[in-house]
Amino acid sequence: MTEPTQPPIADQRPHSFERHGVTISDPWHWLKDQSYPKVDDADVIAYLESENRWFETNMKPHAALTDTLFQEMKGRIKEDDASVPQKDGDWLYWVEFEAGAQYKKWYRKPVAGGDKVLLLDETELAKDKDYFRLGAFSISPDGKLLAFAVDDNGSERFEARVKDLTTGAMLADVIPGTLSSLVWRADSGAFVYGLANENWRTDNARLHVIGTPADSDVELYHEDDEGFRVNVALTSSEKYIVIGTGDNETSEIRLVPADNPQATPILVSPRKKGREYDVEERDGTLFIHTNDDHINFRLATASIDAPGEWKTLIAGSDAFYMTDMTAFKDFYVIEGRREGLDQIEIRDYADVSQRAPITFPEASYSASLANNPEWDVKTLRLTYESMVTPDTVYDYDVASRALSVLKVQEIPSGYNAADYVTERVMITARDGTQVPVSVIYKNGFVKDGSAPLHLYAYGAYGYAIPPNFSVTRLSLVDRGFAYAIAHIRGGDDLGRQWYLDGKLTKRTNTFNDFVDVARGLIDKGYTAKGKVTASGGSAGGELMGAIVNSDPDLWGAIVAHVPFVDVLNTMLDESLPLTPGEWPEWGNPITDKAAFDLIRSYSPYDNVSAQAYPPMLVTAGLNDPRVTYWEPAKWVAKLRTVKTDDSMLLLKTNMGAGHGGKSGRFDSLKETAEEFTFILWQMDMAGK
Repeated sequence: MTEPTQPPIADQRPHSFERHGVTISDPWHWLKDQSYPKVDDADVIAYLESENRWFETNMKPHAALTDTLFQEMKGRIKEDDASVPQKDGDWLYWVEFEAGAQYKKWYRKPVAGGDKVLLLDETELAKDKDYFRLGAFSISPDGKLLAFAVDDNGSERFEARVKDLTTGAMLADVIPGTLSSLVWRADSGAFVYGLANENWRTDNARLHVIGTPADSDVELYHEDDEGFRVNVALTSSEKYIVIGTGDNETSEIRLVPADNPQATPILVSPRKKGREYDVEERDGTLFIHTNDDHINFRLATASIDAPGEWKTLIAGSDAFYMTDMTAFKDFYVIEGRREGLDQIEIRDYADVSQRAPITFPEASYSASLANNPEWDVKTLRLTYESMVTPDTVYDYDVASRALSVLKVQEIPSGYNAADYVTERVMITARDGTQVPVSVIYKNGFVKDGSAPLHLYAYGAYGYAIPPNFSVTRLSLVDRGFAYAIAHIRGGDDLGRQWYLDGKLTKRTNTFNDFVDVARGLIDKGYTAKGKVTASGGSAGGELMGAIVNSDPDLWGAIVAHVPFVDVLNTMLDESLPLTPGEWPEWGNPITDKAAFDLIRSYSPYDNVSAQAYPPMLVTAGLNDPRVTYWEPAKWVAKLRTVKTDDSMLLLKTNMGAGHGGKSGRFDSLKETAEEFTFILWQMDMAGK
């Protein structure tokens, strides 16, 4: 096929609608296939494929750089790698990668000694598939069965299957369309799960008995609120199966005995708008982690016999943001953040004043509990990393308070942390708020404005971006970039209020923070105007769309992954999978004119204007159920028509993948290599 010499220009087809007295014209509406989630409109496919050809044509001259970057990144990954084995009952469990393999193998061996046994081979399951993702993975309590779920097209509709670990045979039990954990009944004869409905919402919890057809499964709970989603879990004590339901700001939990899931559920406390809670259990006492009387959450207790009568055990704190509580037989663990830094505390059931915080050596880091499947333990498995420290696995002795290093991420091509510097910088936003920024650069970096800087953020849903280690970002840092993570409002990096200050009517704080961080880093000499590149994905892609509309001349290049840019149209379409559950996050423009006006004022697609834009690389996934493919496609189509510059604009749609792009550890690296190639190319650094 002849390579294109001009970018594709999508047709404009008249389409308009009226809402709250305002007429919205959307001539690229046709790019949304009306038979979605099936996408078979010939014109739509032809446009996406033409954009892919334009992407390939323009990236082709830089193929050598892409390959160099890929080989660098791959060289930092230990190909024949294995996780640290973890004990669960009579077995030790771990995963391994073989050299050259894209996917893992799951193993176990008896604690008492013996040969390792292959439980599941992801490489074999992924054979001849363009996409593969393992979802739930759950061993039965008797250790004889494995329930697992797979997605082979990126649609996040998982097929649950069951393997007999004593014979190695796959059982006839197959359940398509699941979207949940798989939680075993105590006798190993059945498991609880949730099905995705036609709108990709899990509105149920069901019980599947091994050896029976899926259509005879019993529904244990059904959620009628279309904005709520159901999830299932197991308390750490393994006495109760948790059936939770909720949206982004409200939750409600029921407990059923793990040995009798069909018993009448115990409703812990009826839903109250704006109140979130989760539950653990020990010896008939419930531990409720909730934001009911403090924005940063408290820990309360209640009897299983009177589950709604909550008594404070640990009060909420302005200084400490309590993010999680995990129960064990003889102690419990509180996780949270203080001044934005991860904290892990061991607590005594008998004396609430007894707290043993685990201390870490660096000023900026990411630390958390790892997989700790057993109830009665004396040591805890932890994971730790920073922007300069590779992922480190520890065991923590609860009695002696000693940390033991079990594994440090190996960088085969070589890595010396002393060659790099990491800082935590505070930038003053336009409203006076201090925004933290994590920065890494190589020794010798001079803050005179001569260097490029890459800025990353997410800024939504209360999701904090940790200052973690990355084998890929080193390829920019080693070429002279500073790399910065902006901990902007919308995430919960500095507590729950930090999240609330970036949602609903305060959403534009997120966008302003990012721009102000960029300008602040320029003022401090890290870089200069036009030398800042930026990236973000999903809601972080919305951020990219907003900042190129507001401050287009600030950026040297932008990468927007599966960007949520058609915000107004999506929030007006309640038939889409995520929309009803998203209204607490963004507002409901269907019923609320103020929400309509606000979203319309910042929605990136609606605010594209006749101005010069920076170079941009945009990605999409045809099967993406979270940010549908037509959002980035419509955005790029409109940009091509409206913008006044000749800067490079590329759209790459993965025709067989979803929200996370390509699967497989090396295929995903190739996409990162393409992203960095685009950045270096646009910064006139392709030869470095």
